[in-house]
Amino acid sequence: MSVFRVYVEKKAPFNIEAEDCLKDLRGLVGVSALSSLRILNRYDVEGIDEELFARSIPIVFSEPQLDVLHSELPNADNVFAVEYLPGQFDQRAASCAECIQLLSCGEIPTVRSAKVYLLSGEISEKELAAIKKYLINPVDSREARHEKPDTLKQTYPSPPSVERIFGFRALSKSDLPSFI
Repeated sequence: MSVFRVYVEKKAPFNIEAEDCLKDLRGLVGVSALSSLRILNRYDVEGIDEELFARSIPIVFSEPQLDVLHSELPNADNVFAVEYLPGQFDQRAASCAECIQLLSCGEIPTVRSAKVYLLSGEISEKELAAIKKYLINPVDSREARHEKPDTLKQTYPSPPSVERIFGFRALSKSDLPSFI
Protein backbone atom coordinates (compact mmCIF):
# COMPACT_ATOMS: atom_id res chain seq x y z
CA MET A 1 0.00 0.00 0.00
CA SER A 2 1.05 3.54 -0.67
CA VAL A 3 1.09 6.55 1.60
CA PHE A 4 -1.25 9.28 0.36
CA ARG A 5 -0.88 12.93 1.37
CA VAL A 6 -3.12 15.98 1.24
CA TYR A 7 -2.79 19.51 2.63
CA VAL A 8 -5.88 21.39 3.78
CA GLU A 9 -6.03 25.15 4.34
CA LYS A 10 -8.94 27.28 5.53
CA LYS A 11 -10.22 29.86 3.04
CA ALA A 12 -10.43 33.51 4.05
CA PRO A 13 -12.33 34.62 6.14
CA PHE A 14 -12.39 31.21 7.88
CA ASN A 15 -8.61 31.17 8.49
CA ILE A 16 -9.03 32.60 11.99
CA GLU A 17 -6.36 30.35 13.51
CA ALA A 18 -3.72 31.67 11.09
CA GLU A 19 -4.78 35.29 11.66
CA ASP A 20 -4.64 34.90 15.44
CA CYS A 21 -1.28 33.13 15.27
CA LEU A 22 0.12 35.94 13.08
CA LYS A 23 -1.03 38.53 15.64
CA ASP A 24 0.57 36.53 18.48
CA LEU A 25 3.87 36.12 16.63
CA ARG A 26 4.03 39.83 15.84
CA GLY A 27 2.86 41.03 19.26
CA LEU A 28 3.98 38.44 21.83
CA VAL A 29 7.07 37.05 20.11
CA GLY A 30 8.00 40.41 18.56
CA VAL A 31 8.57 39.31 14.96
CA SER A 32 7.38 42.48 13.22
CA ALA A 33 8.95 41.49 9.87
CA LEU A 34 6.48 38.62 9.54
CA SER A 35 4.20 39.76 6.69
CA SER A 36 1.89 36.75 6.45
CA LEU A 37 1.27 33.32 7.92
CA ARG A 38 -0.64 30.38 6.53
CA ILE A 39 -1.53 27.21 8.39
CA LEU A 40 -2.20 23.94 6.59
CA ASN A 41 -3.23 20.64 8.09
CA ARG A 42 -1.23 17.81 6.53
CA TYR A 43 -2.67 14.30 6.43
CA ASP A 44 -0.75 11.15 5.54
CA VAL A 45 -2.83 7.99 5.09
CA GLU A 46 -1.81 4.36 4.65
CA GLY A 47 -3.90 1.22 4.41
CA ILE A 48 -6.43 2.34 1.79
CA ASP A 49 -6.49 2.47 -1.98
CA GLU A 50 -6.35 5.58 -4.14
CA GLU A 51 -10.08 5.53 -4.89
CA LEU A 52 -11.06 5.51 -1.19
CA PHE A 53 -8.51 8.25 -0.48
CA ALA A 54 -10.04 10.42 -3.23
CA ARG A 55 -13.56 9.77 -1.85
CA SER A 56 -12.37 10.66 1.67
CA ILE A 57 -10.87 14.04 0.81
CA PRO A 58 -14.11 16.09 0.58
CA ILE A 59 -15.85 14.11 3.32
CA VAL A 60 -13.22 13.36 5.96
CA PHE A 61 -10.31 15.75 5.47
CA SER A 62 -11.99 18.93 4.30
CA GLU A 63 -15.17 20.91 3.97
CA PRO A 64 -15.20 22.05 0.32
CA GLN A 65 -17.05 25.29 1.08
CA LEU A 66 -14.49 26.27 3.77
CA ASP A 67 -11.19 24.71 2.70
CA VAL A 68 -8.62 24.84 -0.08
CA LEU A 69 -6.90 21.55 -0.94
CA HIS A 70 -3.26 21.25 -1.96
CA SER A 71 -1.59 18.13 -3.30
CA GLU A 72 1.82 19.79 -2.99
CA LEU A 73 3.17 22.14 -0.35
CA PRO A 74 2.80 25.80 -1.45
CA ASN A 75 5.90 27.99 -1.56
CA ALA A 76 6.78 30.36 1.27
CA ASP A 77 9.88 32.08 2.63
CA ASN A 78 10.01 29.72 5.62
CA VAL A 79 8.14 26.46 6.10
CA PHE A 80 8.05 24.05 9.01
CA ALA A 81 5.66 21.40 10.27
CA VAL A 82 4.73 20.29 13.77
CA GLU A 83 3.56 16.79 14.70
CA TYR A 84 2.80 14.98 17.92
CA LEU A 85 5.57 12.94 19.51
CA PRO A 86 5.31 9.15 19.19
CA GLY A 87 3.03 7.92 21.94
CA GLN A 88 1.03 11.16 22.14
CA PHE A 89 -2.61 10.84 21.14
CA ASP A 90 -3.45 12.69 17.92
CA GLN A 91 -7.20 13.33 18.04
CA ARG A 92 -7.28 14.76 14.51
CA ALA A 93 -5.62 11.68 12.99
CA ALA A 94 -7.67 9.24 15.06
CA SER A 95 -10.94 10.89 14.05
CA CYS A 96 -9.94 10.80 10.36
CA ALA A 97 -9.02 7.11 10.58
CA GLU A 98 -12.36 6.27 12.21
CA CYS A 99 -14.30 8.25 9.61
CA ILE A 100 -12.49 6.51 6.76
CA GLN A 101 -13.30 3.17 8.35
CA LEU A 102 -16.98 4.14 8.56
CA LEU A 103 -16.92 5.30 4.94
CA SER A 104 -15.31 2.10 3.67
CA CYS A 105 -16.86 -0.43 6.09
CA GLY A 106 -13.38 -1.95 6.15
CA GLU A 107 -10.29 -1.96 8.28
CA ILE A 108 -9.16 1.18 10.08
CA PRO A 109 -6.30 2.84 8.16
CA THR A 110 -3.23 4.51 9.62
CA VAL A 111 -3.44 8.30 9.59
CA ARG A 112 -0.82 10.81 10.72
CA SER A 113 -1.39 14.54 10.82
CA ALA A 114 0.83 17.58 11.16
CA LYS A 115 0.30 21.31 11.22
CA VAL A 116 2.34 23.12 8.56
CA TYR A 117 3.28 26.78 9.00
CA LEU A 118 4.11 28.86 5.92
CA LEU A 119 5.78 32.14 6.89
CA SER A 120 6.43 35.12 4.62
CA GLY A 121 8.66 38.06 5.38
CA GLU A 122 12.30 38.88 6.02
CA ILE A 123 12.72 36.74 9.13
CA SER A 124 16.15 36.14 10.67
CA GLU A 125 17.30 32.72 11.87
CA LYS A 126 16.99 33.97 15.44
CA GLU A 127 13.38 35.10 14.85
CA LEU A 128 12.54 31.78 13.17
CA ALA A 129 13.95 29.95 16.19
CA ALA A 130 11.79 32.13 18.49
CA ILE A 131 8.70 31.36 16.38
CA LYS A 132 9.38 27.62 16.56
CA LYS A 133 9.98 27.81 20.29
CA TYR A 134 6.62 29.57 20.69
CA LEU A 135 4.68 27.13 18.48
CA ILE A 136 6.29 23.78 19.34
CA ASN A 137 5.61 22.43 22.81
CA PRO A 138 8.48 19.97 23.41
CA VAL A 139 6.40 18.04 25.95
CA ASP A 140 3.99 16.72 23.31
CA SER A 141 5.23 17.69 19.86
CA ARG A 142 8.24 18.06 17.61
CA GLU A 143 9.22 19.53 14.28
CA ALA A 144 8.13 17.17 11.51
CA ARG A 145 9.98 16.17 8.37
CA HIS A 146 8.69 17.45 5.02
CA GLU A 147 9.36 14.29 3.01
CA LYS A 148 6.47 11.91 2.53
CA PRO A 149 7.41 8.64 4.24
CA ASP A 150 7.37 5.29 2.45
CA THR A 151 5.31 3.84 5.29
CA LEU A 152 3.53 5.11 8.40
CA LYS A 153 4.37 1.98 10.38
CA GLN A 154 6.54 2.85 13.34
CA THR A 155 8.87 0.39 15.00
CA TYR A 156 10.76 1.02 18.19
CA PRO A 157 13.44 -1.07 19.87
CA SER A 158 12.40 -2.93 22.99
CA PRO A 159 13.57 -1.17 26.12
CA PRO A 160 16.17 -2.89 28.27
CA SER A 161 15.04 -4.82 31.32
CA VAL A 162 14.49 -2.78 34.45
CA GLU A 163 16.61 -3.72 37.43
CA ARG A 164 14.54 -5.22 40.22
CA ILE A 165 15.33 -4.46 43.83
CA PHE A 166 14.50 -7.11 46.42
CA GLY A 167 14.25 -6.66 50.18
CA PHE A 168 13.94 -2.86 50.13
CA ARG A 169 10.82 -2.77 52.32
CA ALA A 170 12.52 -4.92 54.96
CA LEU A 171 15.42 -2.47 55.44
CA SER A 172 15.62 -0.56 58.69
CA LYS A 173 16.43 3.18 58.83
CA SER A 174 20.00 2.36 59.78
CA ASP A 175 20.36 0.05 56.71
CA LEU A 176 19.10 2.67 54.21
CA PRO A 177 22.33 4.78 53.95
CA SER A 178 24.35 1.71 52.97
CA PHE A 179 21.72 0.80 50.35
CA ILE A 180 22.07 4.11 48.50
